[in-house]
Order: sequence, then C-alpha cells, then structure tokens
Amino acid sequence: MNRVIIKRKKEKYYIEEAFKSLRTNIQFCGEDKKVIAFTSAIPGEGKSSVSLNLAVSLAEAGKKVLFIDADLRKSVLTGTVEINEKISGLTHFLAKQATLQEIINSTNVPDLYLIMAGPVPPNPAELLGRAIFNEMLEIARKVYDYIIVDTPPLGSVIDSAIIAERCDGAVLVIESGVVSYRFVQNIKKQLDKSNCPILGTVINKAEHSQSGRYGQQYGKYSFEGRGR
Repeated sequence: MNRVIIKRKKEKYYIEEAFKSLRTNIQFCGEDKKVIAFTSAIPGEGKSSVSLNLAVSLAEAGKKVLFIDADLRKSVLTGTVEINEKISGLTHFLAKQATLQEIINSTNVPDLYLIMAGPVPPNPAELLGRAIFNEMLEIARKVYDYIIVDTPPLGSVIDSAIIAERCDGAVLVIESGVVSYRFVQNIKKQLDKSNCPILGTVINKAEHSQSGRYGQQYGKYSFEGRGR
C-alpha cells in the first residue's frame, strides 16, 4: 500500500472546534449514514478542504475512514497532499486499469485512507455512472466506518448527482455571501432527484458575527443539520 502525506497546519482553536462539532453532527445522523458525499454550488467554496478535514477529525476520533477524491474533472487535492511515488487513482480503477487495493493509500493520519482522483478522463460522468463504482462503495462499507466522497460542484456538472445516488447522504458546502438563495435551491432540487437525503449545509468562510444566523454557531464554519 502506498503512503500519502496530508499537509497539515495548526488551525485556530475555534476552527478545530468547528470540525469536532461537524463530526458530532454527522455521527448523530445515524449509523446507517456511512457513505457521505460533499458537494458545493460553484468551484472555490471550500468543499474539498471541509470534507478532508472532517475525514481527519473522524479518524482522530477512532473511526476507520476512507476519503475518496471523486472530482475527476478538476481535483484540488494534489495541493493538499504530498506524494513521493507514482500512484494510481479512481480513474484507473473505474477504467479497469488498477485494482481497488492498488488505489487505496495509507496516510500520516492513523485510520485515514485515501483514494486520489487520478488523471482527468474524457468521460467523467460516464465512468462514475458505471456499476463498478457502486460495487467499490459496497466493498468499502464492509471495511470502513465512514466513506467521505469529495465530488465536483453540482452547479457546474452532473457528476455529483450521479455519485449522490449511491451515497447514504449528502452535505452541501456553501461559501457565505457568494451564491444566491435561488441558486442553492436549484442545487438542492438536483440532489433531491438523486434520492439522496441532504444531511445538512456547511456555511463556509462566514464571519463570526454572521454565523449566528445559521443553525449552530462555529465561527468560520456553520452546519445546519436536517436530521435523518
């Protein structure tokens, strides 16, 4: 198994507490919510950072976690991790060029494992829609306590809805003050069509004074849970 180093920096206390609170909210959603998709409305809202930090927080709480970078079109994870050797990614697996064992990497965080996206394919939506992706998730369910899936922005491409259809729940990451309410409602409708329950919304990059408007106050992050 290859090893990937997740670049970590010491966060401010209230940000660390935000992820602990987010972790708690996810756990309160129920034991049947194991495979969770993270998406956003547009690029740059911080969904990859939020989902990876949640995965780290879950692992630090003693959970065995698999993080899947399923943004096959424009992964931003490469800037967050350090890779010292050539590895295969999700694209290779979906194209049957690598086995599941070959694409799962250990990390410098105990109990956290990671699948990189791999090279950009010409047909991301088609690859993600194949039965082999669902089979991979079913195998992972038997091994890991949580599978966190980072997906492309749903306002840009349909990939997230395809992935969400195979997940137990979805979390929508929204940057405060950037997208309109109507646009977010349209994104929600697309998720609803996938029959994937929305577990909650993370309001990212909010000023501390703003976050009081949204569910539970976290400072930089705010999570509005929707229950089971």
